[in-house]
Amino acid sequence: MKKKSSKKNTKKIINKNNNEFGQTKNSAKLILFIFGIGPIIGIIIFLFSKGFFNSPNF
Repeated sequence: MKKKSSKKNTKKIINKNNNEFGQTKNSAKLILFIFGIGPIIGIIIFLFSKGFFNSPNF
C-alpha cells in the first residue's frame, strides 16, 4: 500500500511543477501554432518580395 501512495504523491508534484512553469494545453497549442504558421507566412512574404507569384510577361 505504501507504493501506491508514493505514486500518487509524485503525480501531484509533477502536476504542480507543470503549472508553475505555465505549461498548459492552451499555451502548448499556441506555441505550436506560432512555430507552425510563422515560417509559412515568412516564406510567402519572401516569395512575394521576389516576384514569385507574378504572372510571366511574354
